[in-house]
Amino acid sequence: MGFLKEYIGKYGKSFFIAVFFVMIETVCDLLLPTIMSQIIDVGIADKNIDYVFSKGNLMIFITALGAVAASVRNVISSTVSQKFGAELRSDVYKKIQSFSFEQINKFDTASLITRLTNDVLQIQVLVNGLMRIFIKGPFLCIGSLIMATRLNYNLATVLAVVVPVVGVLIIINMKIGFPFFTKVQQALDKVNSVIREYLSGVRVVKAFNRFDYEVDRFNKANKEFQSRSVQGLRVMALFGPCIMLTVNFGIVSVLWFGGIRVNLGEMQAGHIIAFINYMTQILFSLLLISMVFNMFVKAKASAERISEVLTQESNTMWEIHHERQSDIKGRIDFENVFFSYEGVLGQFILKDINLTCMPGETIGIIGATGSGKSSLINLIPRFYDVTLGCIRVDGEDINSVSPKRIRDKVAVVPQKTVLFTGTIMENIRWGKEDATMEEIQKAAMIAEAHDFISVLPEGYQTRLGQGGVNFSGGQKQRISIARALVRKPEILILDDSTSAVDVVTERKIKESLEKYAKDLTCVIIAQRISSVIDADKIVVLEEGEIISIGKHNELLKTCEVYREIFQSQLGKEM
Repeated sequence: MGFLKEYIGKYGKSFFIAVFFVMIETVCDLLLPTIMSQIIDVGIADKNIDYVFSKGNLMIFITALGAVAASVRNVISSTVSQKFGAELRSDVYKKIQSFSFEQINKFDTASLITRLTNDVLQIQVLVNGLMRIFIKGPFLCIGSLIMATRLNYNLATVLAVVVPVVGVLIIINMKIGFPFFTKVQQALDKVNSVIREYLSGVRVVKAFNRFDYEVDRFNKANKEFQSRSVQGLRVMALFGPCIMLTVNFGIVSVLWFGGIRVNLGEMQAGHIIAFINYMTQILFSLLLISMVFNMFVKAKASAERISEVLTQESNTMWEIHHERQSDIKGRIDFENVFFSYEGVLGQFILKDINLTCMPGETIGIIGATGSGKSSLINLIPRFYDVTLGCIRVDGEDINSVSPKRIRDKVAVVPQKTVLFTGTIMENIRWGKEDATMEEIQKAAMIAEAHDFISVLPEGYQTRLGQGGVNFSGGQKQRISIARALVRKPEILILDDSTSAVDVVTERKIKESLEKYAKDLTCVIIAQRISSVIDADKIVVLEEGEIISIGKHNELLKTCEVYREIFQSQLGKEM
């Protein structure tokens, strides 16, 4: 839990204020049994009604003071724990933002969601409990031991047996319980993963009528979560009754030996009642301590999972080593680039890539599925870092430049269209926060989206469902292209971004882009040759290697792979 040190410094003052009020509340609780014994042994025994009323009023005042202290403590603890939970959740979220795609894949999306929600909540509950019951438990236990010992030293020997036994039970509880709750959180990850996959692929499930399969999958994960939760709770549930039984044996012992001493005239009845009250308070405090240790066991498992995220070093270097500006805006140079998702020892997806893309050029990248097209363009905005070699943008090695600065130059239209819940205007403005309505409409016109948007009843204020579910694939792609264009980037990357658009619309988009992209570098990845046929330079990839570069007519004559793709898509005649 080393990552908590930062928060301890920030919320330590409020924590100790809460502890101060807990101590007042505890002192009030400790005084009441002693006052009660005085009422019995002095007021009632001597039939002194004034003494009874005097001590009774004192008890009322102490009770009221304890209630006020408890209320203030509750307000402080709730406020601090909520602020702490919100800040921790925000910090974990920001940390995840800095991860590369490789690191996000390593943790698994569902697991990251669980860590952001349930794991943070477990620690937040512990922090709240620390200020409310954990501090009170030990104070009340120690205070009751002292008060009981002062009341009757001989009967206090019962406590010398009871308290160590309970302490051992609590330690065993923690040692056995921790592994169970680590497994519980892992099982919850699996449940979240199944739910997430189902919701993201619900259309496919419906199309193939695989409801029963998905229900079985969920039930399997859900039952695993239930089984592990029950196992953990069963283990933890054994210790509460054991603690109560131990303390109740102590109370019985006090009644037995105390009764004998009262009969012998060696002890007053009020002392017995006060001693039993202190024993009850000790029982209560030990149960509080046991409860908080249960919370601690859960929180410790969650804290380790969160620590894995917060201590993970981002393998994307964000520091700016130098800020050398270049007069060439949008130039991209691949110099002997090799790339593997598993590092140097893994299988290379891209091999010895050498390519220069100049401003004003449109570069088409084509190749069979799995040839490395998307991997190639993912390296430009540093979604992944090159394994070997170097990529330069505007003459600078991108590994020595902040990814933020690189990404400010680049706009990407991904292969899988990603839109967010909100209006069309808000989605296009993702490309440029301060974009004017005129800029938004101009970008939509170039992307051939303005016409269908303008006929909608609410126009650009039309709301998109989750992932743009209420629009067609082609419409979503055009909105996604408009989002990239409104940014006015130096480098525009289109990753098969017109695959769902009809041929006529695609041609119009290309014509508009030719005018728009005359001063920027445009990289187009496509499955269809028609999408890149007019490109200034076409790069043919095969098994991660560039086998040919040239214009359409040149490649038809010199590149067999390109010719085969052309023949398969547009016919055998050339």
